[in-house]
Amino acid sequence: MKLVYNIKDKPKFGQLIVFAFQQLLAIMAATVAVPMIIGNGMQPSAALFGAGVGTLVYVLFTKGRSPVFLGSSFAFLNSMPVAFAGGVAMSKGYAGLIIGAIFAGLVYVIISAIVKFAGVKWVDKLMPKQVIGPTVALIGLSLAGNAIGDLQKGSYTVDVLTKQIIDNEFVENMVATPTANPFIAIICGLVTLGVTVLCSVYGKKGIKLIPFIIGIVSGYALAAVFTVIGIKTGNDALRIINFGLFENMGAITVPDFTFVQAIKGFKEIDGAFIASLAAAYVPVAFVVFAEHIADHKNISSIIDKDLLKDPGLHRTLLGDGVGSMVGAVFGGCPNTTYGESVACVAITRNASVATIITTAILAMVISFISPFVVFLNSIPSCVMGGVCMALYGFIAVSGLKMVQKVDLEDNRNLFVVSVILIAGIGGLVLDFGAIRITAIATALILGILMNVMLSKGKKA
Repeated sequence: MKLVYNIKDKPKFGQLIVFAFQQLLAIMAATVAVPMIIGNGMQPSAALFGAGVGTLVYVLFTKGRSPVFLGSSFAFLNSMPVAFAGGVAMSKGYAGLIIGAIFAGLVYVIISAIVKFAGVKWVDKLMPKQVIGPTVALIGLSLAGNAIGDLQKGSYTVDVLTKQIIDNEFVENMVATPTANPFIAIICGLVTLGVTVLCSVYGKKGIKLIPFIIGIVSGYALAAVFTVIGIKTGNDALRIINFGLFENMGAITVPDFTFVQAIKGFKEIDGAFIASLAAAYVPVAFVVFAEHIADHKNISSIIDKDLLKDPGLHRTLLGDGVGSMVGAVFGGCPNTTYGESVACVAITRNASVATIITTAILAMVISFISPFVVFLNSIPSCVMGGVCMALYGFIAVSGLKMVQKVDLEDNRNLFVVSVILIAGIGGLVLDFGAIRITAIATALILGILMNVMLSKGKKA
């Protein structure tokens, strides 16, 4: 792929801000989703700040040679609640989040040291294209449901009383339910997708570099028109955007950083609590290590430069691990490399590390500015769903392009690819208490085992 901006290129200041804002839009939804899912008072703005800090640490350790953004990791969604298990006090729970992230980061640091002395050839042998290709494709395909789910709903919600049968008893809950007509939401999302695609394919150089911004603005504008009509006519089915978010909005808000609460809780930490955190975080960190390699091999194929050799896997791991620890100190969430960021680089052909640095700084600054945070939160789910169709699709196609270079006439490769795809798409998940090995990680592990088992056999 011919890049418009290579790794060391520095766009003009005005362009940098625009490109960085686009990257921010690409990673925003997933980054703030993790603290929202975990709850317990965790703030999306703090996670956004933590992602920015973590990314700067990553850039520092990789010597500015890897155009990757770090955001909140979904892999630790089952690990993080352990910090609050058993009715743990908020301050102790926040301290647990930091300790857990340190455990995860230390796994990366240790592996980094091993790689430094052992080299990376073993990685290529253990995870060649027939293993990495379908795994990268799975990362995109696994997110397809999220994109389509978002495509069908707006962000204006009302509380609806729902009843569920739990332990043979009816339990009533108030659930925030989008009011938008799914068909109207889909129109807004598809307009966003269509404008993004047209700008990327047919736009002039400047337009091709910012297709997501133009697409999101177009989708937001259409959603705003529908919403205004809905408000004027009293038809909630047309209300896509929740303009109520802008009410009582201040200018500056200081995020509730994790370490502020955690300071009070560290004195309550005991050995049993630390052991439970280690058991919850460490195994997952090994799983995310495999995804780290997949993401870096993917971005390497896009920019036509092997990042595992330059700046080196030991540096990317060290940056990811330390960045994750530092990010969690502020936002509570361990960070990881983002496929959405990789896809944004691929679609815009902008691999400038200066853009990544500016994105990180912008994320940190915006986390303090209420109007920006509110605006980003007000972007309807359907609009982001339209954008994500392109982003996640690009991740999947990047993996399939790797598979193209694999000799599938060789049954050894065919079986490896087949097992990975079926295990991943089928959703093969392994649970060991509080530890969950995701479908992608399970598929990758099976693929590695299958490849090792067949690698010494004769071609069939």
